[in-house]
Amino acid sequence: MESIAARIRSLRIGRHFGRVLAIRAGVVEVGGLVHAASVGDRVGFLQGALAGEIIGLTADSAQVLTEGPADGLSIGSAVELLFRPTLAPCDGWIGRIIDPLGKPLDGRPLPSGHAERRYRAPAPPAASRRRLGERLDTGLAVFDTLLPIVRGQRIGLFAGSGVGKSTLLSALARGVTADVVVIAMIGERGRELREFVESTLGPQGMARAVVVAATSDQSPLMRRRCAWAAMAVAEHFRDAGRHVLFLADSITRFAEAHREIALASGESPSYRGFPPSTSQMIMALAERSGPGPEGAGDITAIFSVLVAGSDMEEPVADILRGVLDGHVVLDRAIAERGRFPAVDVLRSVSRSLPHAATAAENAMIGRARAALGLYAESELMIKAGLYAAGSDPRLDEAVQLWPALDGFAARTAPTAADSFNLLADALAGGARRAAR
Repeated sequence: MESIAARIRSLRIGRHFGRVLAIRAGVVEVGGLVHAASVGDRVGFLQGALAGEIIGLTADSAQVLTEGPADGLSIGSAVELLFRPTLAPCDGWIGRIIDPLGKPLDGRPLPSGHAERRYRAPAPPAASRRRLGERLDTGLAVFDTLLPIVRGQRIGLFAGSGVGKSTLLSALARGVTADVVVIAMIGERGRELREFVESTLGPQGMARAVVVAATSDQSPLMRRRCAWAAMAVAEHFRDAGRHVLFLADSITRFAEAHREIALASGESPSYRGFPPSTSQMIMALAERSGPGPEGAGDITAIFSVLVAGSDMEEPVADILRGVLDGHVVLDRAIAERGRFPAVDVLRSVSRSLPHAATAAENAMIGRARAALGLYAESELMIKAGLYAAGSDPRLDEAVQLWPALDGFAARTAPTAADSFNLLADALAGGARRAAR
């Protein structure tokens, strides 16, 4: 019945056609549609089965950015107005891989739900949203203790390439307590999709996941729409009362895709190469996640950001960090010495603390952070052999605690309680070594 309803919805009483007037610098000018078209509508070129999106309008024509190469397109080619695209998710999408238009990528038929959803829906009203919820088990000791994730929280995962970002995201997809996991793979390499789904995520992760993918060779329209489509799917399950874990990899590619589209539409690159609308685009996407209104579920979101040279001040990282409830930094130096996940605890923060932990747990977290901070401040001096044991009792303890705490950051545990037991053991073991 859902499939029949979706086909009925797709029927149109009238069809609108126009003609190609000009083709220049990747933008196609189309006449004859302005009386019915609006910015954001899709069009289909009857010549070459090409599609595009309207990014600008004048009194006489529509400017269309194509979703593929315009090779073979000619002046006078017929163009059909397809109107604004929508999605109709349903439970049948769980365990599936789809593209940003809601078409299956795994070779099997995809059912459609009863209700259509907009790609760019507004965030829930701020005054009606619930507060952050309970602490979630993640399966990773460092996230269960020092950097806790709570229901409805939004965090950023900041990392350079090849530091273990995708592996960490897959571990969170498998380990975080949630009803449904929605994963947006934005601009990923095509060969990595199947490897991520079958090996990195695995059958256990796919059993509760919906993967929305747009590969790096696709147009910026499809890459930008990938993030919106995944969020629309997450909102469907949230409105059904479920807890959704949303993973986006990566917001950097989302912003870069928007930059290409904005520049093609005539916007100026005024923010270190990014157009002014980039900030609003990123913040609007982030605000759609988080705690839902009363009667709905929540979207716990993890947004990954590619940072070149660990530059946390680059535009995308700076914009996103300001609207999130915490950020996690992966450090290349930590990865190169073989510790995964390569989380730099001192540069990372969870804004769910101190409320996400008990007084005793906060005391352990504070002690561990203090020891790691003291060691980091004197690391060069210690490694150079310039520090004499006994000159600073607090630093002596930090030196003894550091190996156990560094090893703790790579540990896994089934529950947060088990993770805190591991942290207590690390702190106690270091104290015993210091006493000797």
